[in-house]
Amino acid sequence: MPHVLAKMSMQLLAKSNVDFLSIASRAQSNYWSNVPMGPPDAILGVAEAFRKDTSPKKVNLGVGAYRDDNNKPYVLPSVRQAEENIFKKCLNHEYAPIGGDPVYCDLIAKLGLGENSLAIKEKRNATVQSISGTGALRLGFEFIGKHYNHAREIWMPSPTWGNHPQICNTLGITHKKYRYYDPNTLKFNLKGCCEDICSMPPGAIILLHACAHNPTGIDPKPEEWQILSEIIKEKRLLPFFDMAYQGFATGSVDNDAFAVRLFEKHGHQIILAQSFAKNMGLYGERVGGLTFVCADQDTAAKMMSQLKIMIRTLYSNPSINGSRIVTEILSSPELKAQWLKDVKEMADRIILMRKKLREGIEKRGSKHKWDHITSQIGMFCYTGLKPEQVLRMTKEFHIYLTKDGRISVAGICSSNVEHVAEAMHKVTAS
Repeated sequence: MPHVLAKMSMQLLAKSNVDFLSIASRAQSNYWSNVPMGPPDAILGVAEAFRKDTSPKKVNLGVGAYRDDNNKPYVLPSVRQAEENIFKKCLNHEYAPIGGDPVYCDLIAKLGLGENSLAIKEKRNATVQSISGTGALRLGFEFIGKHYNHAREIWMPSPTWGNHPQICNTLGITHKKYRYYDPNTLKFNLKGCCEDICSMPPGAIILLHACAHNPTGIDPKPEEWQILSEIIKEKRLLPFFDMAYQGFATGSVDNDAFAVRLFEKHGHQIILAQSFAKNMGLYGERVGGLTFVCADQDTAAKMMSQLKIMIRTLYSNPSINGSRIVTEILSSPELKAQWLKDVKEMADRIILMRKKLREGIEKRGSKHKWDHITSQIGMFCYTGLKPEQVLRMTKEFHIYLTKDGRISVAGICSSNVEHVAEAMHKVTAS
């Protein structure tokens, strides 16, 4: 039979137009014709529009990546030194353990929870290396979807990072909003937040930004974190901290971990997602971590076993280069001291740009209040600009930002701050 089919095919090809058959064959083999075009990513869309703009005055305030005062990507001195040290060691490229190098995992857990963490001392933490912060969130949410047997719904602050609900949607996990940002005061809505927490079912997961809230740049004060911890504990909720900016808010990694450590001290069983994209500038290395603080050592061991099974089916093993850089920095007293200095310098530059931007707007005689620019913290600022004002910023001044008025302050530098201030003044003046 195969010989007969082959002979028939040859005869057909000889008698027919080969190009026509080829085109017809390709048309019939389009198995993905039902796939719709996906909506563009809001941040990537801003970046693409910026690239196409030929104006010499153009400014990109959409990307969440640090830039130096020359508006260039910045490699931390501590990272450069760590890379040199690693190169000299002539290490191999064998697989990392499924959960990541144990030394790395121990170091990042202590960086997040603190050197004196009771959970770490009692071995109640299950910590694994992840593919940066996004990978940690995906792994954590998927673990919830598979193993959590309480109220399987995640409550997120309104607003929150756009990828949080998207990951839940992909996994089919229910997600809801709680009040966080007050658009009238441009500040944290403690009253609304507490009221919404009180309405959450026991056992629900509450997502919390540990510091430098994305996108608003608004963090609860220490005394407000205290109140939130007490209410969340009383409601028996499970706190899931997303800590993507440790060090970027205040310039101190310890200060920025205040909420995480407070909750652990208060006896919460927390989940912690960490990233070293921002605070070490390791954007492309995609290195982070996921930690579960459990009730006891036995539970932590079971959690670790299940995390490894999940990782095995996702990507088998984490990458080694980024984690080696983090380990080299955190395990060396000299390099760690340099890194802490680097982090503070980055945070200080952002704080200075906030100050200059506010001064630049106010000195032009703006009748609006701009104190929120300096009271907010971290890389991002919720300017309060309306969508039509954002559109004017782009069309008239070649300044690119997201439609909700969020700007990355890291994109502002000495050479463009007056241009940005002028634009913000003019679009809000009328």
